[in-house]
Amino acid sequence: MPVFDFNHSPEPAKEAECTYEIFYSHSGEPSPEQPILVLDNRAGELKHHTNGMFTNPIRRTAFEFKGEKDTVSADILRIDARFISLLKWLGENHINVCLSGAVREEGYAVYKIREIAFGGGSKLSAEDGFLQFMIERLLSSDPPSPEIPDEDEEETGDSMRLTSIQSITDFLTCAGRTLPENIRLWARRNLAVARSSEVSAEERRHAQHALSIMMNIQWKGNYFQAIDPDEARRILDEELYGMEAVKQRIIETIIQINRTHTLPAYGLLLVGPAGTGKSQIAYAVARILKLPWTTLDMSSINDPEQLTGSSRIYANAKPGIIMEAFSIAGESNLVFIINELDKAAAGKGNGNPADVLLTLLDNIGFTDNYIECMIPTVGVYPIATANDKEQISAPLMSRFAVIEIPDYTPEEKKVIFSRYALPKVLKRIGMRETECVLTPEGLDAVIELHKNTSGIRDLEQAAEHIAANALYQIEVNHVKTVSFDGEMVRKLLG
Repeated sequence: MPVFDFNHSPEPAKEAECTYEIFYSHSGEPSPEQPILVLDNRAGELKHHTNGMFTNPIRRTAFEFKGEKDTVSADILRIDARFISLLKWLGENHINVCLSGAVREEGYAVYKIREIAFGGGSKLSAEDGFLQFMIERLLSSDPPSPEIPDEDEEETGDSMRLTSIQSITDFLTCAGRTLPENIRLWARRNLAVARSSEVSAEERRHAQHALSIMMNIQWKGNYFQAIDPDEARRILDEELYGMEAVKQRIIETIIQINRTHTLPAYGLLLVGPAGTGKSQIAYAVARILKLPWTTLDMSSINDPEQLTGSSRIYANAKPGIIMEAFSIAGESNLVFIINELDKAAAGKGNGNPADVLLTLLDNIGFTDNYIECMIPTVGVYPIATANDKEQISAPLMSRFAVIEIPDYTPEEKKVIFSRYALPKVLKRIGMRETECVLTPEGLDAVIELHKNTSGIRDLEQAAEHIAANALYQIEVNHVKTVSFDGEMVRKLLG
Protein backbone atom coordinates (compact mmCIF):
# COMPACT_ATOMS: atom_id res chain seq x y z
CA MET A 1 0.00 0.00 0.00
CA PRO A 2 1.12 3.58 -0.58
CA VAL A 3 2.57 5.40 2.42
CA PHE A 4 2.28 9.08 3.27
CA ASP A 5 5.24 10.82 4.83
CA PHE A 6 4.14 14.27 5.87
CA ASN A 7 6.92 14.67 8.47
CA HIS A 8 8.68 17.97 7.96
CA SER A 9 10.50 18.13 11.32
CA PRO A 10 14.31 18.26 11.38
CA GLU A 11 14.34 15.10 13.47
CA PRO A 12 15.21 11.83 11.73
CA ALA A 13 12.16 10.59 9.84
CA LYS A 14 10.46 7.61 11.39
CA GLU A 15 8.97 4.82 9.36
CA ALA A 16 5.47 5.88 8.45
CA GLU A 17 2.57 3.58 9.07
CA CYS A 18 -0.32 3.45 6.66
CA THR A 19 -3.59 3.50 8.56
CA TYR A 20 -6.05 3.39 5.69
CA GLU A 21 -7.44 0.96 3.17
CA ILE A 22 -7.96 1.99 -0.45
CA PHE A 23 -11.27 1.68 -2.25
CA TYR A 24 -11.95 2.18 -5.94
CA SER A 25 -14.89 4.31 -7.00
CA HIS A 26 -16.39 5.73 -10.21
CA SER A 27 -18.69 8.06 -8.28
CA GLY A 28 -18.72 11.62 -9.59
CA GLU A 29 -20.84 13.02 -6.75
CA PRO A 30 -19.44 12.35 -3.29
CA SER A 31 -21.90 11.99 -0.43
CA PRO A 32 -21.90 10.56 3.10
CA GLU A 33 -22.78 7.21 1.51
CA GLN A 34 -20.05 7.55 -1.15
CA PRO A 35 -17.36 9.64 0.57
CA ILE A 36 -13.92 10.78 -0.55
CA LEU A 37 -12.39 9.40 2.64
CA VAL A 38 -13.37 8.24 6.11
CA LEU A 39 -11.66 9.47 9.32
CA ASP A 40 -11.53 7.75 12.71
CA ASN A 41 -14.00 9.59 14.94
CA ARG A 42 -13.95 7.49 18.11
CA ALA A 43 -13.09 10.63 20.06
CA GLY A 44 -16.34 12.17 18.80
CA GLU A 45 -14.83 15.61 18.10
CA LEU A 46 -15.25 15.78 14.32
CA LYS A 47 -18.24 17.97 13.45
CA HIS A 48 -20.18 18.65 10.26
CA HIS A 49 -17.57 21.27 9.24
CA THR A 50 -14.04 20.83 10.58
CA ASN A 51 -10.96 22.96 9.83
CA GLY A 52 -7.48 21.49 9.90
CA MET A 53 -4.57 20.05 7.95
CA PHE A 54 -3.56 16.66 6.57
CA THR A 55 -0.31 15.56 8.14
CA ASN A 56 1.73 12.66 9.52
CA PRO A 57 2.82 13.89 12.98
CA ILE A 58 4.68 10.74 13.99
CA ARG A 59 3.66 7.45 12.43
CA ARG A 60 0.07 7.90 11.34
CA THR A 61 -1.56 9.16 8.15
CA ALA A 62 -4.01 11.56 9.72
CA PHE A 63 -5.96 14.81 9.78
CA GLU A 64 -5.10 17.32 12.52
CA PHE A 65 -7.64 19.81 13.83
CA LYS A 66 -8.35 21.88 16.92
CA GLY A 67 -10.55 19.96 19.34
CA GLU A 68 -12.42 21.30 22.35
CA LYS A 69 -9.21 21.39 24.42
CA ASP A 70 -6.18 20.30 22.41
CA THR A 71 -5.09 19.50 18.88
CA VAL A 72 -6.65 16.22 17.80
CA SER A 73 -5.23 13.79 15.25
CA ALA A 74 -7.76 11.60 13.44
CA ASP A 75 -6.42 8.65 11.46
CA ILE A 76 -7.53 8.13 7.87
CA LEU A 77 -9.38 4.81 7.76
CA ARG A 78 -10.47 4.58 4.13
CA ILE A 79 -9.68 6.67 1.03
CA ASP A 80 -10.81 6.81 -2.58
CA ALA A 81 -7.79 5.74 -4.67
CA ARG A 82 -8.16 8.81 -6.89
CA PHE A 83 -7.41 11.16 -3.97
CA ILE A 84 -4.24 9.63 -2.48
CA SER A 85 -1.80 11.94 -4.29
CA LEU A 86 -3.97 15.01 -3.70
CA LEU A 87 -3.98 14.45 0.07
CA LYS A 88 -0.24 13.92 -0.01
CA TRP A 89 0.16 17.25 -1.81
CA LEU A 90 -2.12 19.02 0.69
CA GLY A 91 -0.10 17.65 3.60
CA GLU A 92 3.34 18.33 2.15
CA ASN A 93 2.42 21.94 1.44
CA HIS A 94 0.72 22.61 4.81
CA ILE A 95 -2.54 23.67 3.15
CA ASN A 96 -5.36 24.46 5.56
CA VAL A 97 -8.66 22.94 4.55
CA CYS A 98 -12.24 22.73 5.72
CA LEU A 99 -13.80 19.28 5.61
CA SER A 100 -17.51 18.71 5.28
CA GLY A 101 -18.61 15.32 6.47
CA ALA A 102 -21.17 13.24 8.25
CA VAL A 103 -20.76 11.26 11.44
CA ARG A 104 -21.54 7.66 10.60
CA GLU A 105 -21.04 4.32 12.29
CA GLU A 106 -17.88 3.61 10.24
CA GLY A 107 -16.40 7.03 11.08
CA TYR A 108 -16.45 10.60 9.80
CA ALA A 109 -17.38 10.37 6.10
CA VAL A 110 -15.83 13.32 4.20
CA TYR A 111 -17.64 14.38 1.05
CA LYS A 112 -16.26 17.89 0.53
CA ILE A 113 -12.81 19.52 0.90
CA ARG A 114 -12.30 23.28 0.58
CA GLU A 115 -9.19 25.39 1.02
CA ILE A 116 -9.16 28.06 3.74
CA ALA A 117 -6.62 30.87 3.89
CA PHE A 118 -5.40 31.26 7.44
CA GLY A 119 -2.88 29.87 9.90
CA GLY A 120 0.22 30.51 7.83
CA GLY A 121 -0.54 27.75 5.35
CA SER A 122 0.52 28.20 1.77
CA LYS A 123 -0.25 26.52 -1.52
CA LEU A 124 2.10 25.79 -4.37
CA SER A 125 -0.28 26.75 -7.13
CA ALA A 126 -0.85 30.43 -7.74
CA GLU A 127 -4.14 29.72 -9.48
CA ASP A 128 -7.25 30.58 -7.50
CA GLY A 129 -9.60 27.66 -7.20
CA PHE A 130 -6.92 25.08 -7.94
CA LEU A 131 -8.03 22.71 -5.18
CA GLN A 132 -11.64 22.75 -6.31
CA PHE A 133 -10.50 22.30 -9.91
CA MET A 134 -8.46 19.24 -8.90
CA ILE A 135 -11.31 17.69 -6.93
CA GLU A 136 -13.72 18.09 -9.85
CA ARG A 137 -11.20 16.58 -12.26
CA LEU A 138 -10.51 13.65 -9.96
CA LEU A 139 -14.21 12.97 -9.45
CA SER A 140 -14.73 12.80 -13.20
CA SER A 141 -11.69 10.54 -13.67
CA ASP A 142 -11.54 6.78 -13.77
CA PRO A 143 -9.90 5.24 -10.69
CA PRO A 144 -6.27 4.19 -11.14
CA SER A 145 -5.58 0.52 -11.66
CA PRO A 146 -5.31 -1.32 -8.32
CA GLU A 147 -1.54 -1.49 -8.36
CA ILE A 148 0.82 -0.34 -5.63
CA PRO A 149 2.46 2.87 -6.88
CA ASP A 150 6.05 3.70 -6.06
CA GLU A 151 6.23 5.79 -2.92
CA ASP A 152 8.52 8.40 -4.38
CA GLU A 153 6.83 8.60 -7.78
CA GLU A 154 5.17 11.88 -8.52
CA GLU A 155 1.85 11.39 -9.78
CA THR A 156 -5.84 14.19 -11.97
CA GLY A 157 -16.10 20.91 -14.24
CA ASP A 158 -13.38 23.09 -15.15
CA SER A 159 -13.71 26.88 -15.24
CA MET A 160 -10.00 27.48 -14.74
CA ARG A 161 -7.25 26.43 -17.13
CA LEU A 162 -3.77 25.22 -16.33
CA THR A 163 -1.32 27.56 -18.03
CA SER A 164 1.51 28.39 -15.61
CA ILE A 165 4.39 25.99 -15.00
CA GLN A 166 3.54 25.95 -11.29
CA SER A 167 -0.11 25.02 -11.76
CA ILE A 168 0.84 22.33 -14.29
CA THR A 169 3.42 20.94 -11.84
CA ASP A 170 0.86 20.85 -9.04
CA PHE A 171 -1.68 19.20 -11.30
CA LEU A 172 0.70 16.41 -12.29
CA THR A 173 1.55 15.80 -8.63
CA CYS A 174 -2.09 15.59 -7.59
CA ALA A 175 -3.37 13.75 -10.67
CA GLY A 176 -1.33 10.65 -9.97
CA ARG A 177 -2.25 7.50 -11.82
CA THR A 178 -5.60 8.83 -12.91
CA LEU A 179 -3.67 10.08 -15.95
CA PRO A 180 -2.80 7.49 -18.64
CA GLU A 181 0.75 6.31 -18.09
CA ASN A 182 2.11 7.43 -21.47
CA ILE A 183 0.67 10.94 -20.98
CA ARG A 184 2.07 11.13 -17.43
CA LEU A 185 5.56 10.24 -18.66
CA TRP A 186 5.24 12.60 -21.65
CA ALA A 187 4.21 15.43 -19.30
CA ARG A 188 7.26 14.92 -17.07
CA ARG A 189 9.58 15.11 -20.06
CA ASN A 190 7.94 18.26 -21.39
CA LEU A 191 7.92 19.82 -17.94
CA ALA A 192 11.67 19.26 -17.77
CA VAL A 193 12.06 21.04 -21.13
CA ALA A 194 9.80 23.92 -20.05
CA ARG A 195 11.95 24.45 -16.93
CA SER A 196 15.33 23.93 -18.58
CA SER A 197 17.81 26.74 -19.03
CA GLU A 198 19.74 24.65 -21.54
CA VAL A 199 17.19 24.89 -24.36
CA SER A 200 16.00 27.92 -26.31
CA ALA A 201 13.17 30.14 -25.15
CA GLU A 202 11.19 28.95 -28.20
CA GLU A 203 11.51 25.30 -27.13
CA ARG A 204 10.41 26.18 -23.59
CA ARG A 205 7.42 28.09 -24.93
CA HIS A 206 6.32 25.21 -27.15
CA ALA A 207 6.71 22.70 -24.30
CA GLN A 208 4.62 24.83 -21.94
CA HIS A 209 1.94 25.38 -24.59
CA ALA A 210 1.74 21.63 -25.32
CA LEU A 211 1.50 20.89 -21.59
CA SER A 212 -1.30 23.41 -21.15
CA ILE A 213 -3.28 21.78 -23.97
CA MET A 214 -2.80 18.21 -22.72
CA MET A 215 -3.38 18.86 -19.02
CA ASN A 216 -6.64 20.71 -19.68
CA ILE A 217 -8.12 17.66 -21.41
CA GLN A 218 -9.94 15.14 -19.24
CA TRP A 219 -8.42 11.81 -20.26
CA LYS A 220 -11.14 9.21 -19.80
CA GLY A 221 -11.11 5.44 -20.06
CA ASN A 222 -13.11 3.25 -22.41
CA TYR A 223 -15.93 2.48 -19.93
CA PHE A 224 -19.22 3.86 -21.24
CA GLN A 225 -22.37 4.33 -19.19
CA ALA A 226 -25.57 2.61 -20.32
CA ILE A 227 -27.99 4.63 -22.46
CA ASP A 228 -31.78 4.52 -22.12
CA PRO A 229 -33.07 3.10 -25.46
CA ASP A 230 -36.48 4.75 -24.91
CA GLU A 231 -34.85 8.15 -24.48
CA ALA A 232 -32.71 7.49 -27.57
CA ARG A 233 -35.85 6.67 -29.55
CA ARG A 234 -37.55 9.84 -28.31
CA ILE A 235 -34.62 11.96 -29.51
CA LEU A 236 -34.61 10.25 -32.91
CA ASP A 237 -38.37 10.77 -33.33
CA GLU A 238 -37.96 14.40 -32.31
CA GLU A 239 -35.19 15.04 -34.84
CA LEU A 240 -36.22 12.79 -37.75
CA TYR A 241 -39.50 12.00 -39.47
CA GLY A 242 -39.87 8.47 -40.79
CA MET A 243 -36.55 6.71 -41.52
CA GLU A 244 -37.56 3.68 -39.45
CA ALA A 245 -34.75 1.50 -40.83
CA VAL A 246 -32.17 4.17 -39.96
CA LYS A 247 -33.55 4.57 -36.43
CA GLN A 248 -33.50 0.79 -35.98
CA ARG A 249 -29.78 0.65 -36.86
CA ILE A 250 -28.98 3.42 -34.37
CA ILE A 251 -30.97 1.75 -31.57
CA GLU A 252 -29.11 -1.50 -32.32
CA THR A 253 -25.85 0.40 -31.79
CA ILE A 254 -27.14 1.77 -28.47
CA ILE A 255 -28.07 -1.72 -27.25
CA GLN A 256 -24.60 -2.96 -28.19
CA ILE A 257 -23.03 -0.17 -26.11
CA ASN A 258 -25.24 -1.12 -23.16
CA ARG A 259 -24.12 -4.74 -23.35
CA THR A 260 -20.37 -4.07 -23.63
CA HIS A 261 -20.11 -0.66 -21.90
CA THR A 262 -17.70 0.35 -24.67
CA LEU A 263 -18.17 2.22 -27.92
CA PRO A 264 -18.55 0.00 -31.01
CA ALA A 265 -15.44 -0.89 -32.97
CA TYR A 266 -16.96 0.74 -36.05
CA GLY A 267 -18.30 4.22 -36.57
CA LEU A 268 -21.35 5.12 -38.64
CA LEU A 269 -21.18 6.14 -42.30
CA LEU A 270 -24.36 7.87 -43.46
CA VAL A 271 -24.67 7.76 -47.25
CA GLY A 272 -27.39 9.50 -49.24
CA PRO A 273 -28.36 12.45 -51.44
CA ALA A 274 -27.73 16.01 -50.28
CA GLY A 275 -30.39 17.41 -47.98
CA THR A 276 -31.67 14.10 -46.63
CA GLY A 277 -30.70 14.91 -43.05
CA LYS A 278 -27.38 13.08 -42.70
CA SER A 279 -25.84 15.79 -40.53
CA GLN A 280 -29.03 16.01 -38.47
CA ILE A 281 -28.80 12.26 -37.77
CA ALA A 282 -25.16 12.65 -36.70
CA TYR A 283 -26.05 15.44 -34.25
CA ALA A 284 -28.91 13.35 -32.87
CA VAL A 285 -26.54 10.42 -32.19
CA ALA A 286 -24.07 12.74 -30.41
CA ARG A 287 -26.97 14.01 -28.29
CA ILE A 288 -28.00 10.43 -27.45
CA LEU A 289 -24.43 9.51 -26.47
CA LYS A 290 -24.23 12.69 -24.32
CA LEU A 291 -20.82 13.45 -25.76
CA PRO A 292 -19.36 16.71 -27.05
CA TRP A 293 -19.04 16.75 -30.82
CA THR A 294 -16.81 18.38 -33.40
CA THR A 295 -16.98 18.51 -37.18
CA LEU A 296 -14.28 17.85 -39.76
CA ASP A 297 -15.24 19.15 -43.20
CA MET A 298 -13.11 17.06 -45.53
CA SER A 299 -13.99 19.18 -48.58
CA SER A 300 -11.92 22.03 -47.09
CA ILE A 301 -8.95 19.91 -45.96
CA ASN A 302 -6.34 19.35 -48.66
CA ASP A 303 -3.16 19.02 -46.60
CA PRO A 304 -2.60 16.30 -43.96
CA GLU A 305 -0.78 18.84 -41.78
CA GLN A 306 -4.09 20.59 -41.20
CA LEU A 307 -5.09 17.45 -39.29
CA THR A 308 -1.75 16.45 -37.76
CA GLY A 309 -0.27 19.84 -36.82
CA SER A 310 3.24 21.08 -37.50
CA SER A 311 6.56 20.18 -35.90
CA ARG A 312 7.88 22.28 -33.02
CA ILE A 313 11.05 22.99 -35.00
CA TYR A 314 9.12 25.86 -36.59
CA ALA A 315 8.57 29.10 -34.65
CA ASN A 316 4.93 29.31 -35.80
CA ALA A 317 4.20 25.63 -35.10
CA LYS A 318 0.75 24.72 -33.82
CA PRO A 319 -1.42 21.65 -33.23
CA GLY A 320 -3.69 20.29 -35.95
CA ILE A 321 -7.46 20.60 -35.98
CA ILE A 322 -7.94 17.09 -34.54
CA MET A 323 -5.92 18.02 -31.45
CA GLU A 324 -7.71 21.36 -31.26
CA ALA A 325 -11.02 19.47 -31.23
CA PHE A 326 -9.93 17.51 -28.15
CA SER A 327 -8.80 20.76 -26.53
CA ILE A 328 -12.08 22.58 -27.22
CA ALA A 329 -14.14 19.61 -26.01
CA GLY A 330 -12.02 19.40 -22.85
CA GLU A 331 -12.17 15.61 -22.82
CA SER A 332 -10.97 12.63 -24.83
CA ASN A 333 -14.43 11.10 -25.31
CA LEU A 334 -16.19 12.88 -28.15
CA VAL A 335 -18.03 12.40 -31.43
CA PHE A 336 -16.14 13.31 -34.61
CA ILE A 337 -18.65 14.20 -37.32
CA ILE A 338 -16.69 13.84 -40.56
CA ASN A 339 -18.59 15.62 -43.32
CA GLU A 340 -18.11 14.63 -46.98
CA LEU A 341 -15.86 11.66 -46.33
CA ASP A 342 -15.93 11.01 -50.08
CA LYS A 343 -13.76 14.14 -50.49
CA ALA A 344 -11.09 12.92 -48.04
CA ALA A 345 -8.73 11.61 -50.72
CA ALA A 346 -8.54 14.94 -52.53
CA GLY A 347 -5.04 15.91 -51.38
CA LYS A 348 -3.11 18.66 -53.18
CA GLY A 349 0.32 17.05 -53.42
CA ASN A 350 1.41 17.11 -49.77
CA GLY A 351 -0.08 13.77 -48.89
CA ASN A 352 -3.51 12.27 -48.42
CA PRO A 353 -5.77 13.47 -45.56
CA ALA A 354 -7.56 10.10 -45.74
CA ASP A 355 -4.42 8.38 -44.45
CA VAL A 356 -4.48 10.59 -41.34
CA LEU A 357 -8.11 9.69 -40.70
CA LEU A 358 -7.16 6.02 -40.60
CA THR A 359 -4.97 6.57 -37.53
CA LEU A 360 -7.81 8.45 -35.82
CA LEU A 361 -10.29 5.67 -36.56
CA ASP A 362 -8.13 2.68 -35.62
CA ASN A 363 -8.57 3.05 -31.83
CA ILE A 364 -4.84 2.52 -31.47
CA GLY A 365 -3.97 6.15 -30.87
CA PHE A 366 -3.45 9.37 -32.79
CA THR A 367 -0.22 11.38 -32.77
CA ASP A 368 -0.15 15.12 -33.43
CA ASN A 369 3.18 16.44 -34.78
CA TYR A 370 3.14 19.39 -32.39
CA ILE A 371 2.12 17.52 -29.23
CA GLU A 372 4.44 14.56 -29.97
CA CYS A 373 2.42 12.17 -27.82
CA MET A 374 0.09 9.30 -28.71
CA ILE A 375 -3.45 10.39 -27.91
CA PRO A 376 -5.80 7.57 -26.79
CA THR A 377 -8.79 7.37 -29.13
CA VAL A 378 -10.83 4.60 -27.46
CA GLY A 379 -13.44 7.23 -26.54
CA VAL A 380 -13.72 8.68 -30.06
CA TYR A 381 -16.90 7.80 -31.97
CA PRO A 382 -16.74 8.75 -35.67
CA ILE A 383 -19.87 9.50 -37.68
CA ALA A 384 -19.17 10.26 -41.33
CA THR A 385 -21.42 11.53 -44.10
CA ALA A 386 -21.02 11.09 -47.84
CA ASN A 387 -23.00 11.56 -51.03
CA ASP A 388 -21.14 8.90 -53.04
CA LYS A 389 -19.58 5.97 -51.20
CA GLU A 390 -17.86 4.80 -54.40
CA GLN A 391 -15.38 7.65 -53.93
CA ILE A 392 -14.30 6.37 -50.48
CA SER A 393 -11.23 4.16 -50.28
CA ALA A 394 -11.63 0.55 -49.14
CA PRO A 395 -9.48 1.05 -45.97
CA LEU A 396 -11.70 3.93 -44.87
CA MET A 397 -14.91 2.07 -45.70
CA SER A 398 -13.77 -0.85 -43.56
CA ARG A 399 -13.82 1.39 -40.46
CA PHE A 400 -17.55 2.12 -40.71
CA ALA A 401 -20.93 0.46 -40.55
CA VAL A 402 -22.77 1.88 -43.58
CA ILE A 403 -26.32 3.23 -43.28
CA GLU A 404 -28.02 4.18 -46.55
CA ILE A 405 -30.24 7.26 -46.18
CA PRO A 406 -33.08 7.12 -48.74
CA ASP A 407 -34.70 10.20 -50.18
CA TYR A 408 -38.16 11.14 -48.93
CA THR A 409 -41.31 10.21 -50.84
CA PRO A 410 -43.73 13.01 -51.87
CA GLU A 411 -46.12 11.97 -49.07
CA GLU A 412 -43.30 12.10 -46.49
CA LYS A 413 -42.31 15.55 -47.77
CA LYS A 414 -45.90 16.75 -47.26
CA VAL A 415 -45.85 15.64 -43.63
CA ILE A 416 -42.39 17.10 -43.00
CA PHE A 417 -43.33 20.46 -44.54
CA SER A 418 -46.73 20.85 -42.85
CA ARG A 419 -45.92 19.39 -39.42
CA TYR A 420 -42.28 20.29 -38.95
CA ALA A 421 -40.68 22.75 -41.39
CA LEU A 422 -43.35 25.46 -41.52
CA PRO A 423 -44.36 25.32 -37.79
CA LYS A 424 -40.67 25.51 -36.84
CA VAL A 425 -40.18 28.69 -38.90
CA LEU A 426 -43.37 30.29 -37.56
CA LYS A 427 -42.29 29.61 -33.98
CA ARG A 428 -38.84 31.05 -34.59
CA ILE A 429 -40.13 34.36 -35.98
CA GLY A 430 -42.91 34.71 -33.39
CA MET A 431 -45.95 33.96 -35.54
CA ARG A 432 -49.01 31.92 -34.59
CA GLU A 433 -49.91 29.00 -36.85
CA THR A 434 -53.31 30.61 -37.45
CA GLU A 435 -51.57 33.61 -39.05
CA CYS A 436 -50.03 31.54 -41.87
CA VAL A 437 -52.26 28.82 -43.30
CA LEU A 438 -51.54 26.48 -46.21
CA THR A 439 -54.51 24.91 -48.01
CA PRO A 440 -54.29 21.30 -49.27
CA GLU A 441 -53.87 22.68 -52.82
CA GLY A 442 -51.15 25.00 -51.56
CA LEU A 443 -49.30 22.10 -49.93
CA ASP A 444 -49.57 20.06 -53.15
CA ALA A 445 -48.11 22.99 -55.07
CA VAL A 446 -45.12 23.23 -52.70
CA ILE A 447 -44.31 19.53 -53.17
CA GLU A 448 -44.86 19.68 -56.94
CA LEU A 449 -42.44 22.61 -57.29
CA HIS A 450 -39.77 20.58 -55.46
CA LYS A 451 -40.38 17.16 -56.99
CA ASN A 452 -36.97 17.14 -58.70
CA THR A 453 -34.94 18.15 -55.66
CA SER A 454 -33.56 15.62 -53.19
CA GLY A 455 -33.87 15.96 -49.45
CA ILE A 456 -35.79 18.63 -47.57
CA ARG A 457 -33.34 21.54 -47.56
CA ASP A 458 -35.21 23.32 -50.39
CA LEU A 459 -38.51 22.65 -48.61
CA GLU A 460 -37.17 24.35 -45.50
CA GLN A 461 -36.19 27.38 -47.59
CA ALA A 462 -39.68 27.39 -49.10
CA ALA A 463 -41.15 27.45 -45.57
CA GLU A 464 -38.96 30.47 -44.77
CA HIS A 465 -40.19 32.27 -47.91
CA ILE A 466 -43.88 31.57 -47.25
CA ALA A 467 -43.68 32.61 -43.58
CA ALA A 468 -41.80 35.80 -44.42
CA ASN A 469 -44.40 36.74 -47.05
CA ALA A 470 -47.25 36.08 -44.60
CA LEU A 471 -45.60 38.26 -41.96
CA TYR A 472 -45.12 41.04 -44.52
CA GLN A 473 -48.81 40.99 -45.50
CA ILE A 474 -49.92 41.00 -41.85
CA GLU A 475 -47.73 43.98 -40.96
CA VAL A 476 -48.23 46.03 -44.15
CA ASN A 477 -51.78 45.16 -45.17
CA HIS A 478 -53.00 44.80 -41.55
CA VAL A 479 -54.69 41.45 -42.11
CA LYS A 480 -55.06 38.88 -39.33
CA THR A 481 -54.28 35.75 -41.35
CA VAL A 482 -52.84 34.78 -44.73
CA SER A 483 -54.04 31.61 -46.47
CA PHE A 484 -51.86 30.26 -49.31
CA ASP A 485 -53.65 28.27 -52.00
CA GLY A 486 -52.01 26.57 -54.97
CA GLU A 487 -52.03 29.67 -57.20
CA MET A 488 -50.46 31.88 -54.48
CA VAL A 489 -47.75 29.29 -53.79
CA ARG A 490 -46.84 28.94 -57.47
CA LYS A 491 -46.73 32.71 -57.87
CA LEU A 492 -44.54 33.13 -54.78
CA LEU A 493 -42.16 30.19 -55.27
CA GLY A 494 -42.36 29.50 -58.98
